Amino acid sequence: MTNRIVPVVMAGGKGTRLWPLSRATAAKQFIRFIGDKTLFQSTLERLSDPAIFEAPIVVTNEEFRFLVAEQAREAGIELSAIVLEPEARNTAAAIAVAAELVAQRFGQDAIMEVLPSDHEIEVDDTYKQCVETARRAAATGKLATFGIKPTEAATGYGYIEGGDKTPEGALKVVRFVEKPELEAAEKMLKSGKYYWNSGMFVFAAGKMISELEKLAPEVLEASREALEKAAEDLDFVRLDGEAFARSPSISIDYAVMEKTKNAVVVPSEITWSDLGSWDAIWKLGKKDENGNVVAGNATLVDTKNSLVMSRNSHMAVQGMDGIAVIASEDAVYIGHLDQSQEVGNLVKKLKSSKKTEQLTELHPTSLRPWGGYTSLINGDRFQVKRIFVTPEKKLSLQKHHHRAEHWIVVRGVAEVTIDDKVTLLHENQSIYIPQGSVHRLGNPGKIRLELIEIQTGSYLGEDDIIRLVDEFGRS
Repeated sequence: MTNRIVPVVMAGGKGTRLWPLSRATAAKQFIRFIGDKTLFQSTLERLSDPAIFEAPIVVTNEEFRFLVAEQAREAGIELSAIVLEPEARNTAAAIAVAAELVAQRFGQDAIMEVLPSDHEIEVDDTYKQCVETARRAAATGKLATFGIKPTEAATGYGYIEGGDKTPEGALKVVRFVEKPELEAAEKMLKSGKYYWNSGMFVFAAGKMISELEKLAPEVLEASREALEKAAEDLDFVRLDGEAFARSPSISIDYAVMEKTKNAVVVPSEITWSDLGSWDAIWKLGKKDENGNVVAGNATLVDTKNSLVMSRNSHMAVQGMDGIAVIASEDAVYIGHLDQSQEVGNLVKKLKSSKKTEQLTELHPTSLRPWGGYTSLINGDRFQVKRIFVTPEKKLSLQKHHHRAEHWIVVRGVAEVTIDDKVTLLHENQSIYIPQGSVHRLGNPGKIRLELIEIQTGSYLGEDDIIRLVDEFGRS
């Protein structure tokens, strides 16, 4: 048993509402939009006070496993567990697994806080008081959710109607409302009785399990079996795929919160955003004297109230008002900020064409447990990449059947193994890796290693990698 709150961070989402920076394989929680921290890292930092919280449990998918571990390490946050979902089954199954795991490790009465990894929240005294109110309510057997005090008639959020006040300072939940039309949202805002549904919850592990038993037994049964048959691999808890797949794909709102008689909402006048649109990014960003938020390489003339972000190219914007200009390495989005909630429809259109489908799935920069790489040029029988390796990390010992590689160090020190020979390369030095040779790249230094890789050969796909030794369990 613990007197501290056990945080459970949901980090498996693959949303594309912030395209072109977010993609199916580059989820927004792991991206640095403005500032030097990702949303996931900011979430972990909110949970880092050992007087209040146990080490967090993170629930994510297989594809993000090393990204979660590395970003937590980079932020200096120790995790209690990383639970890997074999497939997406919505939030009810993930929370059921987490509740079972918390009950096993900390006891049925342990208080959990479940929260998304991609929200922006200002941690101040008001926020801390809201967490304490939710904790007190959960200790009495309530399932608490945070209701954000609405500042506008937003149609992109669900709403919660609050009722009578409880002794702990929360409100009994009268009903949940789906994302409304504008007229309905205006009425709810005017009434003062409604709150935005934040998707954050606090409850006792055993209480959530008992509610699932009554209200969503199929979810609980499949999740419990998936955890019982889970395999532990390095720092990961791999849920059993066959059992987990039997869980209905349903949200915790539908499965439990809308049906239970024990739901309460904590009115929360906090600075909060789910950062679900470019308009939300602009609202939270630091604005210049013309109301513009700029990140990256850009020059603005006669432009106001706009968001301009660029990863590489220099963006020149003139005579615009209220627009978003977002440039990734391989695509540019331009649209009105007040229509940025509709980016999802644009992504669906891109996904429907074979010519543009890849733009919604893959990002030019791919992160790996050892660092990552950015694709710079793809040509006929050649490819150019920028590779970056975290200090004291190594890639797998590997070989390729169809390509040779040339490496040029531009920053740091590279330890290169080719067959039985080990070579140290410094800035401006290069080396050739013949096709079929067994090789490995490592960073023995204290700063990040960066190099340019030129691949040549008949086939350059990422699946032409035969891993012989790998410290990340991928061989």
